[in-house]
Amino acid sequence: MESVTLSARRLAEYVHRSGSIDAAIGSVNAMMEGTRIHQAIQKTYGEEDEKEKFLSRALDLDGKTFILEGRCDGFLKRESGYVVDEIKSTSRQLEDIESPAEVHKAQAFVYAWILTEELNLTEIRVQVTYVQSSTREEMRFIETHTAAFLKEKVIEMVKIYEPFALLMQSLRKDRQDSIETFSFPFESFRPGQRELAGSVYKTINEKAKLFAQAPTGIGKTISTLFPAVKAAGEEKINQIVYTTAKTTTRIAAEEAFGLMHSRGLKMSAVSMTAKDKICFKEKTICQKEYCEFADGHFERINGAMMDILEHETLMTRTVIEQYAMKHRVCPFEFSMDLSYVTDAMIGDYNYIFDPRVSRKRMAGEQKSRSVLLVDEAHNLPDRASSMYSASLTKAPFLQLSRNDQYPALKQAAKRVNKTFLEMKKELQDSFAIVDSLPEEWLEAVQAFFTEAERLVQSGVRDEQVIDQYFAVRQLTAAAEQVDERFYIYIQKMRNDVLVKIVCMDPSAFIQGSAKGYRASIFFSATMQPVSYIRTMLGGEQEDFQLDLPSPFSKDQIEVKTVAVSTKYKDREATIRRITDELRNAIEHHSGNFMIFFPSYAYMKMAYEFFEEEGIEGVELIMQSFGMDETERDLFLASFKNGRRVAAFAVLGGVFSEGVDLPGEQLTGVAIVGVGLPQINPERDQLKKYFQEKGLNGYQYAYVFPGMNKVLQAGGRLIRTEKDSGILLLIDDRYLTVQYRTLLPDEWK
Repeated sequence: MESVTLSARRLAEYVHRSGSIDAAIGSVNAMMEGTRIHQAIQKTYGEEDEKEKFLSRALDLDGKTFILEGRCDGFLKRESGYVVDEIKSTSRQLEDIESPAEVHKAQAFVYAWILTEELNLTEIRVQVTYVQSSTREEMRFIETHTAAFLKEKVIEMVKIYEPFALLMQSLRKDRQDSIETFSFPFESFRPGQRELAGSVYKTINEKAKLFAQAPTGIGKTISTLFPAVKAAGEEKINQIVYTTAKTTTRIAAEEAFGLMHSRGLKMSAVSMTAKDKICFKEKTICQKEYCEFADGHFERINGAMMDILEHETLMTRTVIEQYAMKHRVCPFEFSMDLSYVTDAMIGDYNYIFDPRVSRKRMAGEQKSRSVLLVDEAHNLPDRASSMYSASLTKAPFLQLSRNDQYPALKQAAKRVNKTFLEMKKELQDSFAIVDSLPEEWLEAVQAFFTEAERLVQSGVRDEQVIDQYFAVRQLTAAAEQVDERFYIYIQKMRNDVLVKIVCMDPSAFIQGSAKGYRASIFFSATMQPVSYIRTMLGGEQEDFQLDLPSPFSKDQIEVKTVAVSTKYKDREATIRRITDELRNAIEHHSGNFMIFFPSYAYMKMAYEFFEEEGIEGVELIMQSFGMDETERDLFLASFKNGRRVAAFAVLGGVFSEGVDLPGEQLTGVAIVGVGLPQINPERDQLKKYFQEKGLNGYQYAYVFPGMNKVLQAGGRLIRTEKDSGILLLIDDRYLTVQYRTLLPDEWK
């Protein structure tokens, strides 16, 4: 008899869909502190009690065998009998919870049933423990149930879930059958591709972590996905999690899956789109009173899931929107639900590394059967740092202290505003870096958070209240993490005050997020120096490393170094020399040019020199601050319209990586400066931190981050084996040993 394995948690969630999208007890957004809360409760257990107990039991039903399994939070042994404990963190106030949510009881029922079967019990107690995520207050609901009642409930749930379970089993069989005959989707491997693919497969096979530097043009996307697909065919993994920093690299992953599908692969993949972008409403307010897609979402979501899984394999944003509109469900939550059951998920770093939005419902068993692929991994340290950092200013609290609509919140905001003013008075200079935040200020902020949370949970739709609630929530979470890896920055700003908690070293958080996956692959064209990137990504000595040489010939690229100062104090004196060099290069080389500057102001200064005189037959275009997707698309389209273009862009900006302009679309790149971040007290704090760890603080805080931007921008030039062009490195520091050693061999 063929068996079907069911996760207790997934079973309960499927059968008992309920609540509001943002405010349900234990919802994804309300579980930021879930793991630590679980651990705190479990530490109070007795010596004979068991935590995280794995349970599994077969249930024969209608000629089929269903294996129910999961990890029970707590199995408690009391004099009065056994107790199953299901722990849930919640952002709701405990006094508002009159009874446990059916979904949480149902999950506990499965564990309780398994235990009655294993231990031959006639009855058992089921306990649901709620912990308020801010106050850490606890509330417990406990019921006693007979073994017969529990079995009846489990059978009832399995019957509801059965059609979905059988569909997933059928899709999985189709997937495995297709992988058996699936081969690499190109006639041959490019230089370096086979080595990268082999290293990825070995890493998955050995349950390890890999840091791979694979130059542009090697075909990194397909070289990491293909071995992961093969590993899935061998039952080593069940899901591929492909995460990236930019839309362009997400599209590359979608195209790779599309190519593999055209060659016979049957593997489902869902692409994640940010909630604000995919939301059908003008404002992203997930409350049934405002949004018809939130109203009744849980009643319709199972039908939507069955429909899309039966008919689609590549679930891009367009496909998600189509089915979400058809079934009238929230498109973001729809894609989030799909991400737990599809064979692959493609999404931003947030869904893996950000504690506010990461996929909390991904149980340990599922994670251990997944591979994590991190594209453009050099971007992750900065992104992760921002995820664990937070800031607040005084101004929003002052505004809310004048709002009579919410009297209690008004008083809380007034108190925060007052403590901000006291903090401002104590600042002797315009800014200060301090070891800790004033206790009175923190208490006032926490009191505001508690009151704002009450309003948000009660359905208040005031945008200012909601925005400030989330800002305060992020700061209070960051404040709990503060140690030597963080610094606290306070600054006077005219009538305002800024408080920032900044994470300097996110490596432990990155390491923690990657922990639990069967394997993790961090790859990029730019991992220079490798020791720096590995440190910042939480690498350990036993992790695998791969450094592939460029597949391109040195003959394809002409590198010219212009020895001129681009330091801030010299810019006005050297700008004419620099623009003359640029003009000469553009005039003497066919094709399009892209010129990168370290700041918008510097870029505009150079652009104005060109604009005055112009270049015959060359169109000048310039990146503007805060360009939307349409404007970015128009900027890139200029390279394809047949006219010659000289494009001015910002180093480290949206056009300096993830952009493909092969052939005559781009034959010249110039990089002005070495990309160093601006020297300021905050960067100096970062320098001090790494210096105290025995590393070169200046290089870690300034040189390495800057040169990563340089390498990415220069990588826009040669994209295929047929490309050729000129690269101008404009800065006299490129001639020094410190910077030359960080350049690729083909640039030297």
